[in-house]
Parts: sequence; C-alpha cells; structure tokens
Amino acid sequence: MTDQQGRRVPGLDGPLQPLTVGTSGLGANPGDEALAEKMVSGRFRQLDTSNNYAGGRSEALIGAALKQASDGVTVFSKADRDTGTGVFDGDRVMRSWEETISRLGVETLPIYHLHDPMTITVSEAMARGGAVPALVALREQGLVGAIGIAVGGGTMVEDYIRTGAFDAVLTHNRYTLVDRRAEEILRLATERDMTVFNAAPFGGGILGGSPRHAARYGYRRISPEFAAHVERLKALCERWGITLAAAALHFSLAEPRIHSTVVGVTSAERLAQLESLADTVIPDGFWADLAALGSPPPSPID
Repeated sequence: MTDQQGRRVPGLDGPLQPLTVGTSGLGANPGDEALAEKMVSGRFRQLDTSNNYAGGRSEALIGAALKQASDGVTVFSKADRDTGTGVFDGDRVMRSWEETISRLGVETLPIYHLHDPMTITVSEAMARGGAVPALVALREQGLVGAIGIAVGGGTMVEDYIRTGAFDAVLTHNRYTLVDRRAEEILRLATERDMTVFNAAPFGGGILGGSPRHAARYGYRRISPEFAAHVERLKALCERWGITLAAAALHFSLAEPRIHSTVVGVTSAERLAQLESLADTVIPDGFWADLAALGSPPPSPID
C-alpha cells in the first residue's frame, strides 16, 4: 500500500495514515457495537465520523469502543447543522463540538471539519458569530489541531478553500477512476499546503463491485456512455489480473496530492475486504493502459 509521504498534522502523535475508515453507516444496523470494536482494534485505526452520522450513534459507538481500545486510534469528526432548524452558526458549531466530544469521550480532536454547510452562504459562515470563527476559536484554544471543510456538491468547497481559513479539505465522490472533478480542489489545496482527504473511491459502490449500485455513480443513475466506460475499465482490470475495486482504491492511494483515502465500512466483511484490497499490488503497466483509455465521460453528479 502506498505511503503518502507520512504527512504530519497538528494534534496527531504520528504521521497521517494513507487509509481512513469512514463510519457514516455505523450505528444503522443491529450488532454495530461489534463492528466499532473491530474498527478501533484492527489494522486501519484512523476513523472518520460526524456529529449527525446515524443520528449521533456513529460517534457514540466509537466512543464506547475507545474505552476498551489500546492506544493508537485516531478519530476525526465534523460539525453539523441543527437537523431540526438547519441553523449552522457559531453557537451551533460549539454545541455540535460538545456533543461530539461527549459521545467520543475525548477532550481534543486532531482534525474537525465544517460539514455540508448547505443551509448557509460562505459569507454567513465567515461572518462574526458564524461557523468558521467558532472553528478557528477551537483551533486557537488547542481543542482541535486543524480545521477542515467537507462539502459535497457544486463549487462551494472551492470557495471555502479560497478563504484561507482551513487546514484540511475532504472531497467526496469527486476523484475516482471515472471522475476527475476534484482537480480544482486538489490544485487549490496543494497551493495552500492543505491536508487532503479523498472519500468514496468506489463512487458509491459501482467501482467496488456492488451489483446493487451497478447502474449508479455517486447515487445518481449513469448514462450509457458512462456505463460503457466502466465496462472498459473492468475489461482492463481483468487483463491485468486485478479487481476493479483494487484499482479504484489504489488510484486514490497513488495520487500524491491526496494524503488519506476515506473508505466507508459497513460490516466486518467489508473491513476484511479493505485489507485485501490495500495489499493488492497494481502492476506499473496498468496505469499506462488506464491513461490510454482517455478521459472519463461526464459524471452524472454536479
């Protein structure tokens, strides 16, 4: 598995790991307590969660598992708007923070993201009493090592990066084997020496071999042209003796502008599969053949 330069992040005891386990689905199924325990005791012990994942249950299960875990587990989380009112001001960020650290049972976090601020404008977020000044205050107080922006959709994430307020960015379903829409995000973040997380390298399942998501990318129905491109990718992978899922994961892991790839895990089986995919060796010649396929067709999202 590619080691992406061992990037250092304030608040982390060691270098940032190239793989982060996404926990957006943790807490949605019976028995997820056992899955949380496997996450904090397994090989990939860097977790990404959020205040509103599974109504807060994701954080609660991670917190319970952390009480039994040994050292060496890293958790990142995100501030979320009020689910009832949509309010996402500075006060809400502080309440979200307090809810998060209470559930996780920690006092500080290495990275804390502003998550999907769709109910406010960038100007509102940056204004006095807004969400971003509250995040900055948490950083200045040493309660978080770094602050990030995690937004899906449109060009809002680029606008937040341009403010210069953030240390990290998390992009989602925008940089995969079949999608390069995050190029501008990567360019802007690299110019500012920001830490970059790339989430959803399987595009919502289509690149991970999920039959249920075979006709969708990023949860949107794909075009015949897009489907044909995916089939060409599958055939290429077969010729090289690798799976499409392994190629999709390593496409993100091999990108030097990405410091950690976030892969959502919803079961113990998926966690074990992630280990296998990470250990897959991708032949050098595969990347040249991939480039020869040309640019992917337009993505069905954004």
